[in-house]
Amino acid sequence: VVPGETALAFYKAKNPTDKPIIGISTYNVIPFEAGQYFNKIQCFCFEEQRLNPQEEVDMPVFFYIDPDFVEDPKMAKVDLITLSYTFFEAKEGQKLPLPGYK
Repeated sequence: VVPGETALAFYKAKNPTDKPIIGISTYNVIPFEAGQYFNKIQCFCFEEQRLNPQEEVDMPVFFYIDPDFVEDPKMAKVDLITLSYTFFEAKEGQKLPLPGYK
């Protein structure tokens, strides 16, 4: 991905069980210091997703890396940024707080 240009990635999720699952995804950016330059335009995270038994879906993430990334001397040796997701089964009535908000 070239800093400043938008990109589209897909994450695959599969429910290997025989019951429907409703879950929420959270994300992580590594290295941590690069996270300030990672901008998601559209993402499935923090929204409940329902996966039926044995269902497999592709979930899109539309994002860009801030062009200031290349000007930051702390990022000079960073040539790989990893975006990962963790899918948690949602508990009825439980809502995840948005990062940075109380």
